Amino acid sequence: MARASAADSYTARLRQAVHRARIALRKSGVDYFRGDGSDWIALAGLLLTIPAFTWGTIVMPVWVSPAALVLPIVAGGLLLRPASLLGLYAAAAAALIIEAVVLGPYAEGPARVTPGTVLTVAACGFFGLLIAQFRARVGVPWRRGGTMLFDLRERIRVQSALPQLPKGWHREMALRPAGGQSFSGDFVVAARTNGGRTLEVVLTDVSGKGMDAGSRALLLSGAFGGLLGSLPPHGFLPAANGYLLRQDWDEGFATSIHLVLDLDSGDYELLSAGHLPALQLHAGSGRWEEKDTDGPLLGVYDGAQFDPVKGSLRPGDVLMLFTDGLVEASGRDISEGIDRLTGEADRYVASGFEGAAWHLIEAVAKDVNDDRALLLLCREA
Repeated sequence: MARASAADSYTARLRQAVHRARIALRKSGVDYFRGDGSDWIALAGLLLTIPAFTWGTIVMPVWVSPAALVLPIVAGGLLLRPASLLGLYAAAAAALIIEAVVLGPYAEGPARVTPGTVLTVAACGFFGLLIAQFRARVGVPWRRGGTMLFDLRERIRVQSALPQLPKGWHREMALRPAGGQSFSGDFVVAARTNGGRTLEVVLTDVSGKGMDAGSRALLLSGAFGGLLGSLPPHGFLPAANGYLLRQDWDEGFATSIHLVLDLDSGDYELLSAGHLPALQLHAGSGRWEEKDTDGPLLGVYDGAQFDPVKGSLRPGDVLMLFTDGLVEASGRDISEGIDRLTGEADRYVASGFEGAAWHLIEAVAKDVNDDRALLLLCREA
């Protein structure tokens, strides 16, 4: 019994030790991800390169220039915190002094420590310190900064993905940020509600464009995605308007259009908050109809009312939602831009609208310095 009790006690202590080790490892991993972990490994590695460069400069001054010390300094600006960076700079300064003493005055031959070398190393150190201080203030480590931006961009794309539709329906969407950037002020959130029988889509155009509007678009897309489907359709835009007002942004308005489509009957409602009209192609007549509804901009004043306009998609009909980047241009009326868009869209009536969203943006707004978004919903004949 004593041996069994001792074995159980040993097993329990071992499990506790393993558990504590797992917790410590997980905490260190989280700290490293957030940039709160220690940077002593990077500091030690960079400190070892400085005597290596110094030895190379003394032994082979023609091949290893004294200015090679800028390499660990630049790397330190990207990897180290400001306090650690100062220690690296002190080591680099000491290395320059040693090189100058061993190699002799710069006037006696090439590959010596010149005033220009000192200025170059000092300038790189100054800019590296500025980068490190900015990174410390933002709280994003260099090793994770690019990955975080990539993750944010992918999250916007995932949130803008349209759900699968039942047989007989085709949907597609294209987003094109201004200036070829990765972040756009235009975004889409969509969900199938009412047991999957209803499709709700919200296309929003945030004030500004590109990177300036991208951060606000990311915040709003998450908030709008949470509101969509959680409220009755007529309650979405008033709730979104209240959310924007609470942000108290200097440039905090947005336009939005909310589509509520019955996938069984094809009947739909459109509610607009200062957005451009939707366009419906009637397969019977081959004509495009503007589906316009009045509504104030989001984020302008409280208590705004949004009245719906109704319609129905019959077999062969197409509904197009878009942002102003596709139809607005200096010196041209919006109606002219809409006519150009519908004229290009007529090319796809006979062959179908498969892949048409991307090509329509290419045709009517390829080089426009504005965010562009286009959504197509087709009811197959």
